[in-house]
Amino acid sequence: MTRNRRARTRAALVLMLFCSLALARDLDQDEALRLRQQGVILPLEQLLQQALGRYPGARLLEAELEEKHDVYIYEVELLTAQGVVRELDLDATTGRLLKDEEDD
Repeated sequence: MTRNRRARTRAALVLMLFCSLALARDLDQDEALRLRQQGVILPLEQLLQQALGRYPGARLLEAELEEKHDVYIYEVELLTAQGVVRELDLDATTGRLLKDEEDD
């Protein structure tokens, strides 16, 4: 691969990364409350029960509401009873599990 082509490839990768980061945003608690009151998203408590039910004895470490590509997602981090940190993404409008993986 030529030096010029490598530089263009790197530039394209950086641009794709930047665009994907720009399309995801954290919502503050006022926005989350408004969306909940409008019935757009499900209550976090409901989805936390679902997430904790997957890992009995787990503890909540963190929960955030994000908007990615016009989809509201609860990102939940749990510490399992075995000491493993899991990251779960739940569709905030339907409760559907989108991702469940070990966090590094």
